Amino acid sequence: MTKLTFYGGINEIGGNKVLLEDGDRGLFLDFGFPYKRHKQFYEEYLNPRSGAGLLDPLTMGLLPPLAGLYRDDLVAPSLWEQFRDNPLYRELKRVDGVLLTHAHLDHSGYISFLRADIPIYSTGVTAFIAKAMQDSGKSGFEQQVCYYSPTVRDCPADWKQTAFLSENAAKQQRQFCISDVSPGALSADAARFWESGFWGKTSKQKELISCQLAVHSGCSFNLRCFPVDHSIPGACAWGIETSSGWVIYTGDLRLHGKRSELTVRFVEEASKLHPRALILEGTNVRRQSNVTEHEVYENALKAIAKSEGLVIADFSPRDVDRMLTFLQIARDAGRKLAILPKDAYLLKTMRLLERETPDIAQDDNLVIYQDTIAGRYPAFWIRNICKEYDSKIVLAKDISSAQDKFILCFSFLDINELPSIRPRPGSLYLFSSSEPHDEEQEIDFRRLRNWLEHFGLKSFGLPVEIKKENGKSDWDISDEERGLHASGHACGPDLLKIAREIKPEMLIPIHSENSYFYVEKLNGSGIEVRLPEAGGVVGV
Repeated sequence: MTKLTFYGGINEIGGNKVLLEDGDRGLFLDFGFPYKRHKQFYEEYLNPRSGAGLLDPLTMGLLPPLAGLYRDDLVAPSLWEQFRDNPLYRELKRVDGVLLTHAHLDHSGYISFLRADIPIYSTGVTAFIAKAMQDSGKSGFEQQVCYYSPTVRDCPADWKQTAFLSENAAKQQRQFCISDVSPGALSADAARFWESGFWGKTSKQKELISCQLAVHSGCSFNLRCFPVDHSIPGACAWGIETSSGWVIYTGDLRLHGKRSELTVRFVEEASKLHPRALILEGTNVRRQSNVTEHEVYENALKAIAKSEGLVIADFSPRDVDRMLTFLQIARDAGRKLAILPKDAYLLKTMRLLERETPDIAQDDNLVIYQDTIAGRYPAFWIRNICKEYDSKIVLAKDISSAQDKFILCFSFLDINELPSIRPRPGSLYLFSSSEPHDEEQEIDFRRLRNWLEHFGLKSFGLPVEIKKENGKSDWDISDEERGLHASGHACGPDLLKIAREIKPEMLIPIHSENSYFYVEKLNGSGIEVRLPEAGGVVGV
């Protein structure tokens, strides 16, 4: 019998880690960063100790205690003896790979802890975006998805504590197995990007990171990869043929985005397999409808057309569809879209595999805002991006002197550039993302409002805090300011449509805080709904 063990994604949005086992074979369905649980214990200045290796994430329940799954360089002597009494502890004999649905860290982030010889299956775009995110992101040991720096246990003679040092260790690659691109079909630029550390690094630095991109035929499972629409390019669902029948895992998906036809095609193809089980996300099960990306375009353009000053557009990072929506708005409003270097790095990477992605060098409406950086030498990738697109670089003084000519792509974390830009009173802060989901995000929203009030910026689409009698807060958007965010997740009616049309024998909800929704709505449909517990096993 096939069995599924749910180590993450149960009663939480994200952190998906599902172990599928069939006989002596095993596959993980995603291996994500558990944001909700992580925030229960950690914050910006309090994080798991890299010097302790696996000890902290295992002790705090962020990782399942599975001996044989993780990098040996993170396993301190006698580590596993501390977890043998844990009810989830076991020794994994075989893992054929990880089926990665997309590059968001709540699905990919904890791949960083896995053994390098465990292959990662994904689409080409997902692999390239994951590498671009790592190249241009923070260097923490928790998010080393495509390559990592092995740690070395090394203690000075006068030091009694075990130390993990990695200053002199060469970086190690992971094997990504691409479902939709033959390595031989990659352009020279694409191959160079994957094989090198960062754009334009010297040959000596290339040798440090040499990620292997290869179609891997060693997996014992028959797999199907289905492209789907989500708020990040390259997303896919997976089909796994088991001894019990087909198991379909959706990852995150939607029916209202720019590439909704991909999800429609997936549903059609998955239904033909007559699956034994469907593992279906449920982020927005309680939402009755969704805003489309075209509605975002229309509503944002209408608001921006009324603004005579600077416009700041705040939307989720790596939401390329939203970035392109605002690029079209910039064209139609007679403005330039100023993106950050990390956005430029992502677009340049995307264009290696999807040539329809705008060419920054040739697009008259795209410029790059070079933000203020502390330190003598900016990161290598930033220097290369700014050098390659030198004629496209704008500074704070350029934005400040022509504020009605720009739409500036900022999030809350970029807001401290405003003292350099000095936006004119009446400038517009257009919020095109989701409302706060936890107390930490609520604090950020209050801070953001303080910034906007201090500089006299008008907000549009920004949720307003409504205090309740119990002291807690609701956040709502006025009717006239709605329609600026197209969610990356299907709404309740669309999720039910997907379930009924695929028509599995069994449906297992994941990535949801309202899983009982499926029990209520699919009663009498002929689809058995199973609600797993965290760490629980479901027989298929």
